[in-house]
Amino acid sequence: MELATEKKAPLGGIFRIGGDLPIHRMGYGSMKLSGPGVWGPPEDEANARAVLRRAVELGIDFIDTADVYGPGDTERSIGEALHPYPSELVIATKGGLVRSGPATAADPGISMNGKEAHIRKSLQGSMRRLGVAHIDLYQLHRVAPATPIEETMRVLRSLRDEGLIRHIGLSEVSVEEIERARAVVEIATVQNIYNLALRKHDDVLAYCEGGGIGFIPFWPLHSGALAKTDAMSEITARTAATPAQIALAWLLGKSPVIILIPGTSSIEHLEQNVASCDLTLSDADIEELNRLELPIGQPSR
Repeated sequence: MELATEKKAPLGGIFRIGGDLPIHRMGYGSMKLSGPGVWGPPEDEANARAVLRRAVELGIDFIDTADVYGPGDTERSIGEALHPYPSELVIATKGGLVRSGPATAADPGISMNGKEAHIRKSLQGSMRRLGVAHIDLYQLHRVAPATPIEETMRVLRSLRDEGLIRHIGLSEVSVEEIERARAVVEIATVQNIYNLALRKHDDVLAYCEGGGIGFIPFWPLHSGALAKTDAMSEITARTAATPAQIALAWLLGKSPVIILIPGTSSIEHLEQNVASCDLTLSDADIEELNRLELPIGQPSR
């Protein structure tokens, strides 16, 4: 793997969530620790705990999860593997979805609920499973069509004022929705689908960068189709990096507000993901990669 001539900041450098909560920009997304279709507990509980512990050993201090992963099973795994938590570890979770069954190609098995009763119940459940008295970053998993975003933001603002939430984030939102939310309460992060192959949220990324809002791409590792392109083949041959590592390095270089949360249930893949922080792409590499983009569908998440 080609390394920088100057020592690079570890794990992609530092981003401060909300301006006051420092984390490394290479984090870990825990969705793949749930069962098939994001339903039920991990198929190998011991492996799930080992992956989480290895992530912390590697220096990762930001773990992203959600109450609907399982539902509840992934948060439980995090608590069982890592509690009591290292002082620097930030665990972000989400609420606002209801899971009725395993995700399939025909049915994601989820519905949306942005009402106060649901949000409060979800937050309390997350805190109980994680074993914490407050959540450092609590994200609205989806904006419910039946509930104005302003209404849900007022709920989250109240929970923050009660000391149960430190910072508030959004997921899969437009610039217009972010602005509506910010009219009610400060927004620290936005988590939208974004990767080397799909960049439909370039406007949201630009908006976040301008406002100092953390941008957390979910599904950051979609690079399989692009692995067959000449540009990707040439870069992998020259750097000895995998297409996934190149995709992650491209994201880290794309914007200083990007926070990565690649998910895996494999320690080997986890270590490869972390190693992408040491990969240096040349200006020519980046120019070639910038020209790559594929029309793809959005996964249920």
